[in-house]
Amino acid sequence: MPARPPVAPGPVATPSGIAGSLAWIAGGSLATAIALQSMLSLPEAFATMGSRSLRERLVMAFGGTVPAALDAPIDPPWLLSLWLVVAVACLAITACAALWGRNAEFGRQGAFSAMGRHAGRWMLLPGLWEVLRLTAFVTGWTSLEGLLIETGHLFLAGGIAGCLTSLASGEANGPGRECDSIGTRRSFVIVVAGACTYAVVFTAMNWQLYRSLLVPHGDTVMYEEHLWNLLHGKGFRSYLDQGLFLGEHLQVIHALLIPVYVLWPSHLLLELCGSIALASGALPTYWLARRHTGSPSAAMWMGLAYLLAVPMQFLDIAIDLKTFRPTSFVIPLMLFALDQMERRRWKTMLVLLAATLSAQEDLSLVIGPLGVWIAWDAWRAARRKGNANPQATDRTPVWIGGGVALFAGIYLIVALTVLIPWFRAGAEVHYTTYFGELGGSPGEIARSMVTKPALFFGKLFGLRSLKYVLLLLLPYGLMPLRSPGRLAIAGPLFAALCLMDTSRDPAQQGLEMLLPYHHFHAPLVPILVWAATAGIGASRKPWKQESGQSLEKTSPITSPTPSLAPPADFAAGFERRAGWRARFVFGSALATGLFLGLSPLGIAFWDAGSTWHWRKLYVPGKRSDMLPRVLAEIPPSSRVASTDFVHPRFTHYERSYDYSAFRRRVSGYELRVPDDTDYIVIDTQHRYSTIKSPKDVRELREEPDEWELLPDTTEGYFIVLRRKTRSE
Repeated sequence: MPARPPVAPGPVATPSGIAGSLAWIAGGSLATAIALQSMLSLPEAFATMGSRSLRERLVMAFGGTVPAALDAPIDPPWLLSLWLVVAVACLAITACAALWGRNAEFGRQGAFSAMGRHAGRWMLLPGLWEVLRLTAFVTGWTSLEGLLIETGHLFLAGGIAGCLTSLASGEANGPGRECDSIGTRRSFVIVVAGACTYAVVFTAMNWQLYRSLLVPHGDTVMYEEHLWNLLHGKGFRSYLDQGLFLGEHLQVIHALLIPVYVLWPSHLLLELCGSIALASGALPTYWLARRHTGSPSAAMWMGLAYLLAVPMQFLDIAIDLKTFRPTSFVIPLMLFALDQMERRRWKTMLVLLAATLSAQEDLSLVIGPLGVWIAWDAWRAARRKGNANPQATDRTPVWIGGGVALFAGIYLIVALTVLIPWFRAGAEVHYTTYFGELGGSPGEIARSMVTKPALFFGKLFGLRSLKYVLLLLLPYGLMPLRSPGRLAIAGPLFAALCLMDTSRDPAQQGLEMLLPYHHFHAPLVPILVWAATAGIGASRKPWKQESGQSLEKTSPITSPTPSLAPPADFAAGFERRAGWRARFVFGSALATGLFLGLSPLGIAFWDAGSTWHWRKLYVPGKRSDMLPRVLAEIPPSSRVASTDFVHPRFTHYERSYDYSAFRRRVSGYELRVPDDTDYIVIDTQHRYSTIKSPKDVRELREEPDEWELLPDTTEGYFIVLRRKTRSE
């Protein structure tokens, strides 16, 4: 590796410098302690960080008392929390100063002085949240106050990310100080190791959720049923409802797993492939960041940040524990396509984009704008080159980008107005009903944009959308904002998501779409990652040639290999700044995951009072032990109606129907099981069960001559009914 250019030595620490550093630490600690007191006092604020029992334990640890009322305010003593924050901050800064201070350029005292200043400033961020919250409270702006209460943990995460970045960078000479160097090979190996670790951990978590009977059939295991039914001559369908699945989505990418599914026909295979696919996205992230920054270290931090970012992780395990969707393959395919685009490998890019489009038709809302961006960026670069040398202009990217945009637009229109309705026997696309008051069809939604502008713009630019923006951008350290052109590609789909209301409960209308905890945001993730990799490498100060003329910024599409390299001092400074930004993205992903994530790096995983505690989710209980007794009573040739969570165990039977309160087409939209059902299996212990004993079963009450109750061998965990006149 070439020698790093010399860097001016850092300032020598003086007593006044150390005193100033201690002052920043004290001020930042005070601000953080006051904010922590408010977060502990307000149940709504702490609910975003941990369970009620965790809150009570922390309050008592600080010497406070816990009232009997569940939602009563708590007033923990903030002085003890202040001293705790000061102690932790001083200990962390001292330890890091001792580590980085071995560098002779600035010494341990200089490192402590600089780190204290920078970390102390970042610790003021939670205090800013408290100031804003109090201002909203005093002015009576209740909606803003509510938003701030719900996002206090994000301010805290931002402060933690900044402190971690300051400590990890060894900042004795300001932001951007690069105290370590790492080779390309070693950095890539670390990213690969991180991806392998992610795949192992999330596959194990997904498998344990399945074994614990916590994975639902709808929108997860039904995709495995598609493959099973296709291989057994039943069509590309799930018996969750009638008709081919193409009436729901033009989503066929998971059919590519059939060659390996034939060897191992299990839902666990799909979980494994989904986690591996998501983990593999770290590789193109590394290559993109390496290209935009020229720094192996920055590329490594970006690759690891991709793996830690909760918007990506919630595509592996959603907040409702749906663990597999074909959209899992969207992330790596799109990132690989973007990498190939920047390498000017157009044919490979087009193949990858076509594969991405097979994951779902609404990917057109991202691929179309991407084509526009490719054409616009290439046209702009070609115009600059054409003015100087018309013979050097290559308009191939312009035509490719325009073609991609045109095809994506036509495909989306045909899919929504022709193909999907054809598979639905002429009915409207089902997710047009998600737009609530705006209408239940594409035409009604378009008219509402004109006739109801207040409603339209209120949804689009409301505080709900602002929170969505924060939750999407903060895990990437807000770096996508440094590449607004790339980020704008996500605009059309993001706008559609902001307008959607998927909750069936009017009192909860809009809340489900408010957070990137499900799968709707999947197409946005590769764009956010790409914009972040470009953002950490963006420089607002072009270097100068000896003649004094500034060099124009080149595009990785039109100029993959710049013809003129910057001088060594500019390159060194650029690499240091890119390294700091990449570390900040990593710290942001880690800190937001601490409060939001479900992985072992999140509070919820270890919080015994949390719904997502590891013992509650990943340790199979007696309910799982009893299921084999049920399966032993039912022949594989049977047609079985079963409740969710146990439903996945019957997808390899002759037919597997849903037993729930939903009125399905297979039952004539009536509250009953299909006429050809042989068995009914009811799980009395799953989270949504309203049936706890045989007296609650509607078939035994309304059709006692049709059904018989089989003897209970599961200690009441399951209820099994058999039709008296079975269809053979």
